[in-house]
Amino acid sequence: MITSKYKKLLLASSLCVAAGTANAGYEIKLSDEDKISFGGYIKVDARYVDGDVAYRDFWIGTGTPLEKSASQFRLFANETRFNTKYVHGDVTGFIEMDFWGGGGNEIISNSVHPRLRHAFIKYKDVLAGQTWSTFMNTSAIPESADFAGATVGLVFIRQGQVRYNMGNFQVSLENPESWGGDTANDSMPDVVARYNLKGDWGSVSFSALGRQLNTTLGNSETAIGASIAGRIKTFGKDDFRFQLHKGELGRYVGVAFTKDLVGEKVEDLTAYLAAYRHYWTETLRSTVLYGRAEADVSGADRSQWSVNLFQNLTKQLAVGVEVGNFEMADQNVDSNYAQLSFKYVL
Repeated sequence: MITSKYKKLLLASSLCVAAGTANAGYEIKLSDEDKISFGGYIKVDARYVDGDVAYRDFWIGTGTPLEKSASQFRLFANETRFNTKYVHGDVTGFIEMDFWGGGGNEIISNSVHPRLRHAFIKYKDVLAGQTWSTFMNTSAIPESADFAGATVGLVFIRQGQVRYNMGNFQVSLENPESWGGDTANDSMPDVVARYNLKGDWGSVSFSALGRQLNTTLGNSETAIGASIAGRIKTFGKDDFRFQLHKGELGRYVGVAFTKDLVGEKVEDLTAYLAAYRHYWTETLRSTVLYGRAEADVSGADRSQWSVNLFQNLTKQLAVGVEVGNFEMADQNVDSNYAQLSFKYVL
């Protein structure tokens, strides 16, 4: 057994070694059963937006229409994040934070608050805590300079949950929220079931979601929806990523694209994303993507496209440039954007 004093010495020496290298995933072994890992990345973005949808640091499923076109430039590092993983035998604890928590100003310090992204405990096949919804397939998110890229076509949500894994099958109970309705009476958890297929060809997931939504007039409505998403290997290192979502999915799709309830009606939507990544060389690659979401009740219709070019300067440091467009077709407005990013993976 390693003594407490020796553990401290090992921790200190490991941190010194880690700080002087560019290797990703710094792991510190404390004993045969205990280890700590540190990770994350530093990302710096220069972003220019021009059009009649107001500037945002990254596009989501909605925006603010402008009476006349405007342009804005910003330089920021809010997407930077840090995570820590603790492992003790069959038990894993994971915490991650970034800096989209708000606060600060652009006059003096540009300080911003840390924001909790993930905090969960995993024991064998059971996970409990806040992390990506089981309904979401993270492997189908395209590489982009814009945060997540075409969020209108993505399932994109983190929340509290209890998940059980049975081989390729997963089932979870997740935090309910009747967005647009009476959240005070949300007494039933959301239920998610998912099946994963993996092989040398890539991976595909099939997900189903069932919820009880509560309207402002005290009615309870059942909401169901489904999703298929995946990453398919094509030629060489190239891959094709896709997502297709259909049903009464509301807040699960498009990052604030549309509410779960519009008045007393349950929103029904269709959303999809297609992205192809091509490697020009071993370290130079491009992604072309398009995402769109349409809602039946509210009539919301949003889309985004982009094309980018990324180059790894070292194994951990990449620079990328991206141009694209975000459109709110239901309000006849759109904006073009250009973004330059530097990303150093810890």
